[in-house]
Amino acid sequence: MIYLVRHGQTEFNRERRLQGHVDSPLTELGMRQAAAVGVLLRELTAGEPGWRIVTSPLGRARRTAEIVAEALGVAEVEEDRRLIELSWGAWDGRLRAELEAEHPEAFGRTGWAFHAPTGETYAQVSGRMQSWLAGLPPEPERRVIAVSHGVAGRVLRGVYGDLPEGVVPGQDVPQDAVFRLHRGEIERIDCPPVV
Repeated sequence: MIYLVRHGQTEFNRERRLQGHVDSPLTELGMRQAAAVGVLLRELTAGEPGWRIVTSPLGRARRTAEIVAEALGVAEVEEDRRLIELSWGAWDGRLRAELEAEHPEAFGRTGWAFHAPTGETYAQVSGRMQSWLAGLPPEPERRVIAVSHGVAGRVLRGVYGDLPEGVVPGQDVPQDAVFRLHRGEIERIDCPPVV
């Protein structure tokens, strides 16, 4: 089983700025979201031993993973670069509103995230996710909590669920919920409201 978590809200999320491989810290709301996810995961895992927490190495995901680990009483958080967010290339760190004004044609298409100049393609991100999934133990031994990002998390769910590429970008990317990936099914589980 995999529980997939998106990092809590960041300063860049609040500003509607594309993060990609650029980092920004969690906001106070983001830290509360991470804590709520930790409580939810503690309930979902019911104290079962053997759960691993694996995170993207970017600070926002790492900090979220640390907060979750504290709630679960897990001492170690592993990093795996394959869980890192999509690189927007030249658009990393830019305000979405500015980019929409400069490149309206890019934002009108399905899968726009994968067409940023010098950014990663869908094939590159899905290749990373396929590689990560292939390296996990088989079910039912698989007990992994993965902390990732918005676009990367969409692609991971798409690869896991064998979703068509055109469907992947339209999936939800909540910061106050987890996705359970188990036996080929994907289930969203919401936290109590976080304000």
